[in-house]
Amino acid sequence: MAGAAAPKRQDTRKFFENLSGAGKSIAVLTSGGDAQGMNGAVRAVVRMGIYVGAKVYFIHEGYQGMVDGGDNIKEATWESVSSMLQVGGTVIGSARCKEFRNHEGRLKAAHNLVQRGITNLCVIGGDGSLTGANLFREEWSGLLDELLQQGLIDEEASRRNSELHIVGMVGSIDNDFCGTDMTIGTDSALHRIIEVVDAIMTTAQSHQRTFVLEVMGRHCGYLALVSALACGADWVFIPEMPPEDGWEDSMCQKLSENRADKKRLNIIIVAEGAIDSHNKAITPDYIKELVVRCLGFDTRVTILGHVQRGGTPSAFDRILASRMGVEAVLALLEASTNTPACVVSLVGNQAVRLPLMECVQMTQEVQKAMDEKKFEEAVRLRGRSFENNLSTYRLLSHRKADSELPNSSFNVAVLNVGAPAAGMNAAVRSAVRVGITEGHKMFAVSDGFEGFYKGQIKEIKWGDVGGWTGQGGSLLGTKRTLPGKHLDKIAEQIRIHNINALLVIGGFEGYLGLLELSSARDKYSELCVPMVMVPATVSNNIPGSDLSIGSDTALNAITDTCDRIKQSASGTKRRVFIIETMGGYCGYLATVGGLAAGADTVYIYEEPFDIRDLQANVEHLTQKMKTSIQRGLVLRNENCNENFTTDFVYQLYTEEGRGVFDCRKNILGHMQQGGAPSPFDRNFSTKISAKAMQWITRTLKDSFKGGRVFANSEDTACLLGMRRRALVFQPVSQLRDETDFVHRIPKEQWWLKLRPLMKILAKYKTSYDVSDSGQLEHVTRVRPKESNTSATI
Repeated sequence: MAGAAAPKRQDTRKFFENLSGAGKSIAVLTSGGDAQGMNGAVRAVVRMGIYVGAKVYFIHEGYQGMVDGGDNIKEATWESVSSMLQVGGTVIGSARCKEFRNHEGRLKAAHNLVQRGITNLCVIGGDGSLTGANLFREEWSGLLDELLQQGLIDEEASRRNSELHIVGMVGSIDNDFCGTDMTIGTDSALHRIIEVVDAIMTTAQSHQRTFVLEVMGRHCGYLALVSALACGADWVFIPEMPPEDGWEDSMCQKLSENRADKKRLNIIIVAEGAIDSHNKAITPDYIKELVVRCLGFDTRVTILGHVQRGGTPSAFDRILASRMGVEAVLALLEASTNTPACVVSLVGNQAVRLPLMECVQMTQEVQKAMDEKKFEEAVRLRGRSFENNLSTYRLLSHRKADSELPNSSFNVAVLNVGAPAAGMNAAVRSAVRVGITEGHKMFAVSDGFEGFYKGQIKEIKWGDVGGWTGQGGSLLGTKRTLPGKHLDKIAEQIRIHNINALLVIGGFEGYLGLLELSSARDKYSELCVPMVMVPATVSNNIPGSDLSIGSDTALNAITDTCDRIKQSASGTKRRVFIIETMGGYCGYLATVGGLAAGADTVYIYEEPFDIRDLQANVEHLTQKMKTSIQRGLVLRNENCNENFTTDFVYQLYTEEGRGVFDCRKNILGHMQQGGAPSPFDRNFSTKISAKAMQWITRTLKDSFKGGRVFANSEDTACLLGMRRRALVFQPVSQLRDETDFVHRIPKEQWWLKLRPLMKILAKYKTSYDVSDSGQLEHVTRVRPKESNTSATI
């Protein structure tokens, strides 16, 4: 894999080379309902396990296969997980197993594991599957004693297999497991739902229709809630938030108001477990009958059912599953006698390990709270991510009458800057609606800073942003122009329109523009207003934020295209594809896209490479082609090296691979920017933009003195970014030192830590720093009050 020698690091770091799997056997199984991304997790466990020298086994058909033994437990090879990453469901099969619930069944399972020397178990499933695994572990020594007494194993086997270590990963489309922000499969299920909603919206608008959609979630309303946020639904029903008595009238009134506002369609989303405050089920048919009876609207019901479990996993789920699978193997290698069974979770942008039973107990507490009708408690126990989704939905969905709004008399302008990014429109919609709810007058600026100095500024109202969440590009228009040369005209426009605060949604030019505006405050008093930026760029190259709006959509575009390109070679001779991605000098799209698409090599600017690296990569692919794997995938970031161009790399591989494989090249170009935003980008942009507007409201109040707004301290010109586990407001002036302005990238980038992981999964020897990876933590129950500067998404 391309890469110069790594710089010497301090000795405090811990590398997994010291963690050997030699002599260990790991088994991986998928259990319970299937979820897209399970195969990515299985692939990562198998390849990481083999990489560290362990034997890895598939257990087919979940716990049933463990009980039945025989051919259900097979040793896995490197090649046996090839081409698995893009397949939905679970290739090794899943089944409900009654036998494993009985002692006899677990005894048979233990015997089958001991016969193969398997003492490390990686379970991918829901809370039921993980609880079963924990019980199995607790009973393990007793089961061994029984097998010994029955003469089925000898003393030596009992001693050698005396400890069973278990690590869980949660595969569930419902996202109903406490302790993790996202479970494997949830994001893909949202993709299926949003694809359907987007398709329905076009037909519904043709006929002025109301659609009632039922989505999965018998006990958890996450899918319903997030899809309602992502499509701007009129109403949502979830088990955690039963509507108050009289909801029928309120809902019909809202639908009728929306129709009077020239809205041609209404969308109502219902979780399959939705109930009213008397524990009575709320069904799609009941809602349809109600709407037809009270309003006479043409109404249709769509039940999504198993569509949500199907299809190819999203880029997010492939990356999540790959990260979790590698982390699970590390956790098994580090496990000792006293280590409790743990589950690998995602908090913010970090993989963490949590005690399995703490998470299971908390998940069970949610159900208990709901049974006791303590719904607010249930929402709190679901975790901060769920709470924030719910509060954002409430903030955006209920339009107050003008008489109910606070009158702030502040004017807030919103603009898009830089290249278009999917999710920008959802961010504008969220900002406009939250701003109006908080009593501000909202102004839209067309064409970025260029439109600003030309005076293309007009008031934007609640109804003007209807239906914006699902639209790609930038409806306001966006330009790369910087404000520096036009500061006097911009100051004049701020004065003319009496703009009191500024929200910039954009990429690197937006960040540079905010730096220029805040630096000119001494010269222009008009610029002494609160300013905040929300990062939106496919390149994900903004300092101060791990993630930018638009990059998830771009990753999905890259992943989908790589899947199709790889598939085009099936049935042909051995073939290697060289694919160029966008990103300027930032290698995020190439690296993370490479991880999601299962690339063999990824060339980026941040990791210099030379001709020897290119030669080594070609040789590596030549060796691979001698196995049963017939395809290779090489990604190249557009600006990774000025001399080793995509053409050069293509020609080099073609020449060196002659007689072994042939090559094709593909430049993805602007396709990566286009299309409807992914559910993640819709949701992320909606929440981060709402958070930015709430900051603007607070800062306006704090800086309003003597009848005018005056804000010139550095903490009144901020960037709101996702940092590890939280959303943080950071003064742009403080981010200067973190920026490489020449190459328009942050000096430190978190995703570079994913590169060794990608290399391992492509069978390269590499150093993998695990000092940052999961120390066992505990599930937090009572959380401190949120500070003004940070909040978890």
